[in-house]
Order: sequence, then C-alpha cells, then structure tokens
Amino acid sequence: MTVTVHDTTRCLLGEGPLWHPQREQLYWCDILSRRVMTREGDRLRSFDFDRFVSCLAWVDQEHLAVATQTDIALLNVETGEQTHLHPLEADNPATRSNDGRVDPWGGFWIGTMGTGKEAQAGSIYRFHKGALTQLLDGITITNAICFSPRHDWAYFTDTPTQIVMRWKLGSDGTPLGDPEPFIDETRAGHSPDGAVCDSDGRLWVSHWGSGRVAIYSPDGQFEREVRLPATQITCPAFGGPGLATLFATSAAVGLSEDAVTSDVGHGRTFAVAGEGVGQREHQLIM
Repeated sequence: MTVTVHDTTRCLLGEGPLWHPQREQLYWCDILSRRVMTREGDRLRSFDFDRFVSCLAWVDQEHLAVATQTDIALLNVETGEQTHLHPLEADNPATRSNDGRVDPWGGFWIGTMGTGKEAQAGSIYRFHKGALTQLLDGITITNAICFSPRHDWAYFTDTPTQIVMRWKLGSDGTPLGDPEPFIDETRAGHSPDGAVCDSDGRLWVSHWGSGRVAIYSPDGQFEREVRLPATQITCPAFGGPGLATLFATSAAVGLSEDAVTSDVGHGRTFAVAGEGVGQREHQLIM
C-alpha cells in the first residue's frame, strides 16, 4: 500500500470529499476556513464562502450543491457564482452543517451540529426535489452518512457515542422504522467520523484521533485498516480511474504546535490506490 498526498494544503478541518463523476475531479471542504477546494492539474483552486461549508453534492457538469452554515447553496465551479437554494437551520446561529452525501434516489442527506459541539443540538435532513425534510434530531456530531450499493441501508453516526448506526430504506429512499446499532467501537475506543460504502457493500469509516480508515464487511465485521499519516482523519471517498483510489481528508485543528510542526501530514488530503473500488456518487435531484 502506497499513500500519496493528493493536496498539500493544510486544512484546519478538512471534510466532505466528493469525486465528481463527470468532471473527474475531487472536491472537498475546509469547514473552518470557509472554502471549497479542488485541484486543476498541478494547481489548487479555491472557492471562498462567507460562512462555514462542510459537504457537497454534484448536480451537473458545472454545479455543486454545498451545505453551509445557514443554507444549501449552488456553486458554479466554472464561474465561482454562488446561488442560494434552500435555508438550513438559518434561524439557529448556534449550529452548522457537517457530514453529508446523496442517496440513490437523489436526496442530499445533511447532518448538522452545534458550532461548540453542544449535546444533541444537531439533526439529519434530506433535501430532495426542492423540499427539505428533517429525518432525525437530538444528535451531537453527525457523521458517516453513506448508502449501501443495494440501496437497502443508510448509515450514520453520532461520533461521541462511538457507534455507527444503520437505517432501513424504503423503495423511495424514505427511512423505515428506527435506526439500529451496526458497528460498536466503544470497547476499541475509536471515534467514527466520515464514511463511505464501496461497490461490494463494505463500510469504510474514518476514525478521528486514530490515524486510519477502518474497513468493515457488509455484516459489520472488522476486516482491516488503511493507516494514514495524520491523526485526525475526517472522511473517505472513492474516485480516480475505475473509482479505485481511496481519498481521505484530515484536520489540523486542536493539535498542539509541536504536533503540527513535527508531522506535515496533519490537515492534508491523501490518496491510496488499489485498496478497494467505490460506488459512483449519486446525482442530486433538485
């Protein structure tokens, strides 16, 4: 296994990597610096916002939907133009968006959380065909939103609980019943952050504070790990040729000055080829 640095930019809180299947580019966010980033050849391109940004969905060749602190915005990646689409807890200055991903029916699931990590201040929403629906509330730090390739399960976590949950999905993408525990990391002491499902239904979960992405079988059994040269790994995504490259964002926020200066990996975005094959990211249906 060879780990390379996809981009050397040191993110305070890297998050939300998304491989745009039409543009064949990786986009990701630095929440705290309020920008969306991508690489165009050997150059970093950055789109600056006036509010926190955390996760992305692809709409078409030229547009991404961006979950921000107060709304869902449309970003034209050719011109940089930003357009408001729908409010997202705009009346609550104490929260922001965090993790998110589009489901197989084109619904953008977006998690929110308190800006100060306040207990149970967050929710999970689904934005689909112009409507925003709250699916769940009472969450502290929403993460690990992703979907099985058979379209039967949604996954998520409330990171402080150290448990990844799964939620049965109906034929139109609506969750059925209550979510149930799926992976319990309380004994191992790992804190699940972002996650993605591969084409075989394995769950790839980044572990904040553990410097790794852990791989679990479709029935929730630990299989192996991918070690990465940063402590705070935030979210994985698949992309590249054949969707055979694992990308992962990381964060430098909260680390000591000694840790940041002694290890250049903290906050960078990584790429690992040949470890698995992902699913094509689903298109947002607005």
